[in-house]
Amino acid sequence: MKAEVLVNVAPTETRVARVENGVLLELAIERANKRSLVGNIYQGTVVRVMPGMQAAFVDIGLDKAGFIHANDVAHDLPVQHNLASVVARDQAGHQNNTNGNGNDTRPDIRQLLREGQRVSAQVMKEPIGTKGARLTTKLSVSSRYLVYMPGVDHIGISQRLDQEEERERLRSELELAIESGDMKEEGGGYIIRTVAEGVSAEELRIDLNYLHRLWGLVKERIKRVSAPNNIYQDLPLALRTLRDVAMQDVEIVRIDSRGVFKDMYDFAQRFCPELLNNIEYYEGPRPLFYLYGVEDEISKAMERKVYLKSGGHLVFDQTEAMTTVDVNTGGYVGRHNLEETILKTNLEAAGSIARQLRLRNLGGIIILDFIDMADPEHQRQVLRRLEKALENDRVKMRISGVSELGLVEMTRKRTSENLQQVLCEPCEVCSSRGYLKSAETISYDIMREILGTAKSFESAKVLVIASPLVIDRFLDEDASHVESLEKHIERQVEFRVESNYSQEQYDIIPVSQASPGAIVLE
Repeated sequence: MKAEVLVNVAPTETRVARVENGVLLELAIERANKRSLVGNIYQGTVVRVMPGMQAAFVDIGLDKAGFIHANDVAHDLPVQHNLASVVARDQAGHQNNTNGNGNDTRPDIRQLLREGQRVSAQVMKEPIGTKGARLTTKLSVSSRYLVYMPGVDHIGISQRLDQEEERERLRSELELAIESGDMKEEGGGYIIRTVAEGVSAEELRIDLNYLHRLWGLVKERIKRVSAPNNIYQDLPLALRTLRDVAMQDVEIVRIDSRGVFKDMYDFAQRFCPELLNNIEYYEGPRPLFYLYGVEDEISKAMERKVYLKSGGHLVFDQTEAMTTVDVNTGGYVGRHNLEETILKTNLEAAGSIARQLRLRNLGGIIILDFIDMADPEHQRQVLRRLEKALENDRVKMRISGVSELGLVEMTRKRTSENLQQVLCEPCEVCSSRGYLKSAETISYDIMREILGTAKSFESAKVLVIASPLVIDRFLDEDASHVESLEKHIERQVEFRVESNYSQEQYDIIPVSQASPGAIVLE
């Protein structure tokens, strides 16, 4: 099924949606004041080296320092020989990172980086939450068909190109283009991208020349700019979409901005002329995303619960450590027997989960709690459905089988914030818990605090300021408890409604006389 790509442009943000058969599958959002950093190259300064984590923090000019692990540091960086003795002493006491011959299999971060050292680093993952950007010094630059990696000496091919004959053809054509040009002396490795399927040798050669011109500019800037500073910035979202889209999978690209349409058309003329007939300017009366129902789907993707056509539903819970997905039959009772009901719900859930993972851009550890299936064949069918539904997901992932507890564990690579993190912010009212203390709980908390206040302060009365729901609780269900409390502390308790207070917010104030506007419980 071919997809349609919709590009919605506003002065504040650009949104790109991928729609297949009228169903929203993927959404990317880039805001004018917060462009994507993945792929950007910076000149940075090492601000802290942490041997215990085998990592370092690098100041690249962002709000938070970037994080780089020893495995992501290119080994051709200058080795810090003055630390060799310290490293050797520490390695002698740590054999868990050695091979059978007793030789260390990993470089020590202190041999690779030192505080104050200037490094060129590329962003692998966006800053997420309190974490800074994930960095690497193994730099690369991308074009439409190729990725060039200066510090590598091999040719890789996208795993999504599964026809062996086409893979060998592309490898041979690229090797010939490298041999016949000036690129052989410069060295480096390449990855042939998915969109290269079916392209000619001449197109590969043009792409190769463009990459090396681009890398030449990057090298010049690395030599000239001071740290921290930006050296290379990837294309904006609209042009990245055009560069990365495989037109054998996409029928049309519709853009609702004349200016961005012109930019994309000019880009296609220069780099991918075969796409020109597939780019269309949308000037209809209805907003593009409303026409395709994308706005409604975005709203639904913010919800915790996702309803299935059968009547069942999914529940998504995102935590710091992982995302869990619970499958429930809901109102679906089936027609024949319980096993058939469970299987049908799980099969439908597998397809819906695959779509929601892509749409919500969920990454990291993901635990899927399908309804328990006693039949091993049913488990295999659900796993096959899940794997089939995830085949077109461009993000790297790994899926386990069904565990002893009946759970499916999977990981999905996280390179940027998920949809909820992009569109939402933590709730100030509930402090991101997702729930509030009940009015009953708050009223009991207040009465306990009044007891403590009465012992600590001499006063004629106690004034309680709280939200309407809590005050209503005191004047109704808890009126007898308040009366007992007043007798115990031997002073009057007054109440004042503050409509601007949240349910958990309140103040307890000892006062010497009755306060104007207060409610006195008679």
